[in-house]
Amino acid sequence: MKAVVFDRFGGPEVLEMREVAEPACAADEVVVSVRACGMNHLDLWVRGGTLGLEVEMPHVLGCDVVGVVAKTGAGVRHVRPGDKTLVLPVLSCGVCRACLAGDDNLCRHYDLVGRRRNGGYADQVVVPGRNCLPYPEPLSFEEAATLPVVALTAWHMLVTRAAVRPGEDVLVIGAGSGVGSIAVQLARALGARVIATAGGDDKLARARELGAHEVIDHRRSDIADEARRLTAK
Repeated sequence: MKAVVFDRFGGPEVLEMREVAEPACAADEVVVSVRACGMNHLDLWVRGGTLGLEVEMPHVLGCDVVGVVAKTGAGVRHVRPGDKTLVLPVLSCGVCRACLAGDDNLCRHYDLVGRRRNGGYADQVVVPGRNCLPYPEPLSFEEAATLPVVALTAWHMLVTRAAVRPGEDVLVIGAGSGVGSIAVQLARALGARVIATAGGDDKLARARELGAHEVIDHRRSDIADEARRLTAK
C-alpha cells in the first residue's frame, strides 16, 4: 500500500510517498481503509522531533482518521468490513484503574494514533477495535476528519473540566481555530451564552454562524475589557 512516511526528524522535506507493507491486525484490532485524514499540529511536532518521542520508524503520521473497515480481528464484534467509522485517536491500556473508571486520558500508557504508533497518512491503518466509533453521518469524509482530536479537546475542557451548565457564560478564545470552532458549537449545544474571540470580520462572522451570541475582535479590542462589559463584570 502507499503511505507518506519519514525516517528522520525535520521539516516537510523529510516526508516521502512510499510503498509499504499492508498492516496485519491482532484479534482485538481492525484494519481501516483511510478515506480522509486531517493534518493536526501534533503531526508537525512529531515530525520535527520536538516531543522527544521514540517513534516507530519509518513513521506514518495522522491522528484524525475516518474511513471504512477493511478487516476485523476475531475478537471484534461491533463493526464489520464495509462499515464506515470514525477512529477514536486515544490509545490506552484499557485495564488499569484510570481506564476502568473512564479516565483513559490518565492512563500511564496514554498515546494517540500517529504519535508513536503509525497513523493515517496511508491507504490503511490498524487500530484497536474499541477505537472504531460510529460514523457521524451525514458529514463527508473530509468534514468528519476534522473532528476527532479537536472534539475530544473541547469536550474535555467544557464538559469534564468546566462542567458547563445551561445559562452560564462561556468565553471561547480563538474561535477561528479547530478547537475553538468546535467549542463554540458545543457550548451553545450545552445551553451556554457563548462569547467568542477572533481576529477579523470573516472569522467573527463565522463564529456567529457556528452559534456565538457575542463576538470580540481581539485585533481591535481588549478581550478582558470586552468580556467584563458583556457579562456586567
